[in-house]
Amino acid sequence: MLKGFTAPRSPLGAAALVPSPPWHFAGDVLAVEFWNDPDVSVFTLPGGVELDKKCPGHSVALFTDYQFTAQNNEYLDPARYQSRGFTVLLDAMWKGSRIAWCPYCYADNDAALMRGWIQGYPGKFGAVHQTRTFAAESAASAPLSHDSRFSACMSANGRLLVQARVTLREKTERLVGLLDRRIVGRRYFPRLSAGRHDKPAVDELVRCIRDQLVITNIWIGEGELNFPEAYGEELDVLGPLKVGRGYRFSFSYSVTDIEILADLTA
Repeated sequence: MLKGFTAPRSPLGAAALVPSPPWHFAGDVLAVEFWNDPDVSVFTLPGGVELDKKCPGHSVALFTDYQFTAQNNEYLDPARYQSRGFTVLLDAMWKGSRIAWCPYCYADNDAALMRGWIQGYPGKFGAVHQTRTFAAESAASAPLSHDSRFSACMSANGRLLVQARVTLREKTERLVGLLDRRIVGRRYFPRLSAGRHDKPAVDELVRCIRDQLVITNIWIGEGELNFPEAYGEELDVLGPLKVGRGYRFSFSYSVTDIEILADLTA
């Protein structure tokens, strides 16, 4: 019997691209809040999801540098299970509930892409980089302190898609107005069968469930952000009309479940 949580299924199951849950994540985030044109960003929403009228166009750009493990010490395989990603989240509403809608995200390896697709993140390949801080003090280690500056960028297929910079101003005990909404995405897997290309095998609106979420070492400051226009991409249409606060923090959480909000194949 072939084994494995994902393809490729194999005699031992070790060849599977992603191991079975529970999944555990830990890493660092650089984030910038911004406002885009609600008359444009509304077209990135699926049926049933609406922009939050109390804060139309409010969004956040997230750069993540993280490590993953399941139940077999996968973090000891850093080449496969260290990842960097970029995600955009829009403030939205689903049947009266505040949500964060994910229209675009990028990851730098195949395992991270597969995990994202399973969870409902519309991942694409991208090269993501951000300034790091280290325990050893050095001019090359950006300190977590007042006036320290951090930068991040994301490119895909040789084209620069996002640039960000955050200047830290103060440390705080908790995030306010950021990541306080459940993230909602869309699990979409099409069919290749002739005549059924427009009838996906899976089309679900899902809410991501994060267990044991910990956010620490939170710094808030001033953000800078821009989305350069690039051929073959549409991220730039969500580009900022106004940029707000910047954030730098560390996180950890686990994933074992997902909530299906709607089956869009019905």
